[in-house]
Amino acid sequence: MNPHSLHATLDKIKPVDKVRLAEIQARINCQTKPKGSLGRLEEFARRFVAITGREEIRKKVVFTFAGDHGVVAEGVSAFPKEVTPQMVLNFVSGGAAINALARHAGAEVIVVDMGVDYDFPQTLAGLLNKKVAKGTGNFAREAAMTRQQAIQSLETGIELAFSCRDAGIDLVGTGDMGIGNTTPSAAIAAVLTGLTVKQVTHRGTGIDDATLAHKIEVIESGIALNKPDKEDPVDVLAKVGGFEIGGIAGLILGCAAAGIPVVVDGFISTAGALIASELHPQVRHYIFAAHKSVEIGHTHMLAKIGQAPMLDLDMRLGEGTGAALAMTLVEASLRALREIRTFEEAGVAKELPR
Repeated sequence: MNPHSLHATLDKIKPVDKVRLAEIQARINCQTKPKGSLGRLEEFARRFVAITGREEIRKKVVFTFAGDHGVVAEGVSAFPKEVTPQMVLNFVSGGAAINALARHAGAEVIVVDMGVDYDFPQTLAGLLNKKVAKGTGNFAREAAMTRQQAIQSLETGIELAFSCRDAGIDLVGTGDMGIGNTTPSAAIAAVLTGLTVKQVTHRGTGIDDATLAHKIEVIESGIALNKPDKEDPVDVLAKVGGFEIGGIAGLILGCAAAGIPVVVDGFISTAGALIASELHPQVRHYIFAAHKSVEIGHTHMLAKIGQAPMLDLDMRLGEGTGAALAMTLVEASLRALREIRTFEEAGVAKELPR
């Protein structure tokens, strides 16, 4: 049996140790500061150490998954699909927003071609060729992919997660690139949260009111046509998802199984996280939600997963940009854990003598 198969991976996912979480918090509570005064930084440190058993990050990587979408033919995006391969080439040459912010965070960027409708050079440094197909089907007319393709995309992400464990990578971030991919993400959000399409669909790359209304209609008709089963997350991914969303979901599942915290970027990445969380209830405890996207469906997906965003910067770019920024907060929280002295070490009284 493939040790990185979907079913084998789901079997490996365990709860984060609550005793260890409490022990780390107890240590933080003895540091020279009022109890709880570093707010969510204490949570980040507590969770990272409980998951990894480490107090320092050796290596960080952001995986930016790329794929094209047949539904773009319906006119749901402000940009043509030709932009997807153009941006992938920009990523691998180091000239995109994710590259700048990852350099700031000290993280490597690895671009993963899950389904771009373009033939990249076979030896392009920084690009992994994991292409399932040259773009998904148009889910307004047919299923986005077969069930087997959905599983293939998930297992690709899973394999990448275990390769991170073997390479000594302690913190993983997710990112995406794919013109039109807010459309399948909104479809996934609507199906799995039970909200209406209108409640979870927004402007993506900046579409106008008429295009937004059309986008909502396209998603509604695609869901009605394909009838994705909300009790079967793989079916939802196959019917209305994307190859890069499947890769992200698989990466998150694999990280949970391998004991690696994963910093999830914005709307598209969180669609992948929602698929992963619906496949296994413990996955959400391994997720650090990087930021709150401007996309209106993002908050609803995060609520369904049960994770609060670390940042709220009015961002809506994707690529892994929010994840790169949030990684710096995880690193800061660990520095605080390591370097803030306890009251006893510092010779500071916890309270005034009576």
